[in-house]
Amino acid sequence: MSTDTKATGPFVEDPDVPEYTVYGSDWSEVAAEAARLGQQRIVMNMGPQHPSTHGVLRVMLELEGEIVTEARAGIGYLHTGIEKNMEFRTWTQGVTFCTRMDYVASMTQELAYCLGIEKLLGITDDIPERASVLRVLMAELTRIGSHLVAVGTGGNELGATTIMTTAFVAREETFRVIEAISGLRTNNAYVRPGGVAQGLPEGGVEMIRAMIPKVKEGLDELALLQMENPILKGRLKNVATMNLSACMALGITGPILRSTGLPYDLRKAEPYCGYETYDFQVPTSTDNDAWSRMVIRMEECYESLKIVAQCADRLEKMGDGPVMVEDKKIAWPAQLSIGGDGQGNSPKHIKHIMGESMEALIHHFKLVTEGFDVPAGQVYQAIEGPKGLLGVHLVSDGGTKPWRAHFRDPGFNNLQALSIMAQGGQMADVVVAIASIDMVLGGVDR
Repeated sequence: MSTDTKATGPFVEDPDVPEYTVYGSDWSEVAAEAARLGQQRIVMNMGPQHPSTHGVLRVMLELEGEIVTEARAGIGYLHTGIEKNMEFRTWTQGVTFCTRMDYVASMTQELAYCLGIEKLLGITDDIPERASVLRVLMAELTRIGSHLVAVGTGGNELGATTIMTTAFVAREETFRVIEAISGLRTNNAYVRPGGVAQGLPEGGVEMIRAMIPKVKEGLDELALLQMENPILKGRLKNVATMNLSACMALGITGPILRSTGLPYDLRKAEPYCGYETYDFQVPTSTDNDAWSRMVIRMEECYESLKIVAQCADRLEKMGDGPVMVEDKKIAWPAQLSIGGDGQGNSPKHIKHIMGESMEALIHHFKLVTEGFDVPAGQVYQAIEGPKGLLGVHLVSDGGTKPWRAHFRDPGFNNLQALSIMAQGGQMADVVVAIASIDMVLGGVDR
C-alpha cells in the first residue's frame, strides 16, 4: 500500500485528503486507515428515477454522507445514428428520421429541419401563409405537450403521481387535435420541405377552439395541485440553482435560462414562421431554482394557448388554400387526404397520375423515389424548441440527399448543468435537478 499526501483522483482535488493505491490483500489496512481518519467518501451510480431513463442515462455521484460533492452524467446509451442515416435518405425522407430524436417534441424538429432546407432552396418567402400558420399551430401544441410531460413526470419522480396523471390528461387533448390534422399522435412527418402534408380536416377550426378550454382547465388544476403545496415548495424552492453567468458559459437555453431573468426566446429575438405577428409574452423569473423553472413551463403553456387561439382565427379567416409551394419539383407528393389508416393521397391526385397523365405519373415516381436536388451550400437554422434553442446545420453537395445533417439539441447542452445544480446539495435533490433540466435522451444522443 502506498499513500500520497496530494490527492489526484478523478473526483477529489483537495490536497489535504490522502489518496490510497491498493494492491491485493492490503485493502483491510486502507479501510482501517480511512476509519481512523473519519472520512466517508462514496462513489455510486444513481437512478433511474425518470420513467424513460431506464438504461439510457448514467448518473455518477460522489457523496459525503448525503451531500453530493460531484455529479457526472454518462450519455450515449440511446444513440440511434439518426444524423448519419439521414445522409442516405432524400431530403424529404429525412423528416421521418429527425422527428424521432426528441420524441416528446417531434414537430419542432421537423420544423427546424425543413426551414433549413428551404433556406438552401431559396424558397423561404414562397411558403404559403396557411402552411406557416399550421406550422406555428403544431409547434405550440407540441410545446404544450412537452412542458406537460416535464411537469408531470417531474411530479411523479418526487412521488406525486397525481401531478403526472393530471398533466397527461391535458396533454391528451392536444394529441387529439394533432392526430386529427396529421394522422398521427407523434413522429408525425407533418412538416415537409415547402409546407405541410395537408391542411385542416373538416371542422378543424372548431376542434381547435373546443380543445383550448379543456387544456386550460387541466393547467388550472395542475396549478392548484402545485402552487400552494408546501411539500412541493420545500422540494423545489432554492434547489438545483443555476445563475445567469453559468448558463451563458455552458450555452444553456430555454426555461432554465429564463429562470435566471434573461427573456431570451428565438420567437421574439429571431422570429420565424411569422411569430413576430403573434401576441404572446415570454415568462421569466430571477429565482434560478427548480421551482421557477416549473412555474415558467406552466406559464408558457398558457402563452402557447393564446398563440393557438390566434392560429385558429387566422385559419378561419383565410379559408381553404394551398399548404405547399407551387413548384412541383419540390412539392412532395401532393395535397394529402388522410384516411382511416392515417395516410393516403387525395383521390383527385391519384386519378390524375393514374388515369390522365403519363408525364404526371413519371414525375410523381421520380420525385418520391429520387427526391429533388438542393443547391450546394450549407446553412444553420435555429428555432425555439420547448427545451431551448434547437439548431440544425445542413450541408448539401448539390444532390438529392444531405451531405451532412447535424442537430444542436437543447437537452444535450442543458444536461451539462447537472453537475452545477447537484453539487453541494442533498442526494435526493439530484432527482429534482434532472427533472428541472427536462432533457429527452433521444435528442441528447441522436
